[in-house]
Amino acid sequence: MSSLILDALNVRVQGEGDKVLVFAHGVGTDQSAWQRILPFFTPYYRVILFDLVCAGSVNPDHFNFRRCTNLEAYVDDLLNILDALGVDRCFYVGHSVSAMIGILASIRRPELFIKLILIGASPRFLNDEDYHGGFEQEEIESVFQAMEANYEAWVNGFAPLAVGADVPLAVREFTRTLFNMRPDITLFVSRTVFNSDLRGILGLVKAPCCIIQTSKDVSVPASVAEYLKNHLGGENTVVTLSTEGHLPHLSAPAMLAPAIKRALSR
Repeated sequence: MSSLILDALNVRVQGEGDKVLVFAHGVGTDQSAWQRILPFFTPYYRVILFDLVCAGSVNPDHFNFRRCTNLEAYVDDLLNILDALGVDRCFYVGHSVSAMIGILASIRRPELFIKLILIGASPRFLNDEDYHGGFEQEEIESVFQAMEANYEAWVNGFAPLAVGADVPLAVREFTRTLFNMRPDITLFVSRTVFNSDLRGILGLVKAPCCIIQTSKDVSVPASVAEYLKNHLGGENTVVTLSTEGHLPHLSAPAMLAPAIKRALSR
């Protein structure tokens, strides 16, 4: 099992340090999203990279639609990777859905996680009474319809919107990894993520968390970062980057990397 998951999810270990640092990407990207961040950390940490089972860089035969109806399957994968590598303590950096995967993993195995760094995280994307997630149900359904009707057109429209900042290289990179995904898998995972609600379990997280948010994110309003800070169970901080977009590791790595380094040192 251990070698199978390491191969299937393209697990790589880089770096020189004694401390372990895990980078986990979000939906629509793969581990290559961290390539401009890595040089800031590999001299000091043993860095673990892997691909989510839904990523376009993973053989789609590994994606089990019945298994992946919620985020627990991704939590299983993360914990199985850490166990296979013999990791007993780590720092964890998760982007978007992987931030929430890290939260769930830290509840299940609190002894494993020293600190969680959550980039563009949201426990619920849909608006609710007294909660602003950023989207109404009708808006989400129209996104799903656009994905089904013409995936190529949707990607070409969504990628620059998600990147936010005027960084053509980041748009091209995000577009590439979105096109690498099989459209039916992208749609299925997007439905799973956008319809999930993890607000009720936030208080069970005891690891300290640093929530990193950009000044304007089309996917996650700034109020969500404050909501996480106030409802996660450990000691939490919010860092707002003076840039736009949902993917600062692609669009502003030189700004994001120092913020992560500061969070790791505290």
